[in-house]
Amino acid sequence: MAKLWAVIKREYLERVRTKWFLYATVFGPVLFAGLMFLPPWLSRKSKTSEDISRIVILDATGAGLGRRVALDLNGGLFGDTSRTRVVEATESQLPDAERRATAQVMRGDVKGYLVLDPRVASSFGSPKYAGSNATSPLDMSELQRVVSRQVTVTQLERAGIAPDRAERLAGRSVQLQTERLTATGRGGSGQVNIIFAFFVAFLLYISIFIYGQNVLRGVMEEKQTRVAEVVVSSVPATTLLEGKVIGVGAVGVTQLLIWIATSATLYKVRGPVLSRFDIAHTQLDIPDIGVGVAALLVIYFLLGYVFYAALFAAVGAMVSSEQEAQQVQMPVASLLIASALVIQPILFAPDGGLAVAASLIPFSAPIAVPLRLSVSSLTATDIAFSLLALVIACAVALRIAGRIYRTGLLMYGKRPTLGEVVRWVRLAR
Repeated sequence: MAKLWAVIKREYLERVRTKWFLYATVFGPVLFAGLMFLPPWLSRKSKTSEDISRIVILDATGAGLGRRVALDLNGGLFGDTSRTRVVEATESQLPDAERRATAQVMRGDVKGYLVLDPRVASSFGSPKYAGSNATSPLDMSELQRVVSRQVTVTQLERAGIAPDRAERLAGRSVQLQTERLTATGRGGSGQVNIIFAFFVAFLLYISIFIYGQNVLRGVMEEKQTRVAEVVVSSVPATTLLEGKVIGVGAVGVTQLLIWIATSATLYKVRGPVLSRFDIAHTQLDIPDIGVGVAALLVIYFLLGYVFYAALFAAVGAMVSSEQEAQQVQMPVASLLIASALVIQPILFAPDGGLAVAASLIPFSAPIAVPLRLSVSSLTATDIAFSLLALVIACAVALRIAGRIYRTGLLMYGKRPTLGEVVRWVRLAR
């Protein structure tokens, strides 16, 4: 135990004292701050062009739709419509009118032109816009909103609705509010739970991959510098492997705890800071996941890390160069990447067959189960079977990795074949 603790301490201190650990630890809070503060600030800065109404409207509907759109673009009845020119034409006159409007846009006289053919007013046609701001999503969204609203008003009036009532009906929008219900009661906003679940799954994926890679590189560096020859003479190879996995994992946990603490602090100060700068914002509702779910998230992260770290350590013991490591680690990395690929399907169907299967397969369970726990409810039986399969997989992975590590750590030169690796595992004691 003393030797194992010595290895863990060495691996932990060696990494937390490096500049890269400091940079990565600081980068996390900077990223979280950007995600919390930048969107409200950008939404304040992002708005439609001031001269979005400086266009020509070619109206061939015969229903006065062009004048309605012009009024709406300029703020309603009391707005200044002098910047918007409405040209009423027949359908046969539209091609010539478009050519003249195109020339105006090219000269810079107007921003663009909107074509309303006769079918637009009856919802069987689509308006067309051409202009220098056609690639501006905000301008095009605003223009589409105005045209859609006025088409609806026109159709309501044709159906016999009074103009003022038609305006109110067309301007009304309904926002669907979703709430998650669990076996324990209300679970907060459904959309917030989806965002939170995706964030948890992505964070687990990135953390497991990064710290698994750190184990691989640590083993490979020791092998290249011949440090392993000295260490193995006083510490059993299996103890060295376990110490390396636990030590690097402790570094990951330390970093995650720092990120969680800083994120919680940023969450608390977000509202007051944005309010002080008069930036409109919405309150971020963090889902109430409970102590039990939080503990399970940590357990699955640790087990997932142990499983993949053991495999990455075995890869590091098999290779002698960075180029070889990139090739040999692909099967292990592919398992983790495959786990990330099921994130979206599980979000769409957290209780579907794919989600259940991914929860029971050890290489995908560290991602799939926390994801499902964040958006759905799992029975105690489901969690128990999943944990049992993952624990057994970790034990097998550590045992196999230990045998490969014991033999491969002191071998140099030619990369071993798959048959040789199998023989190491079978014959090692």
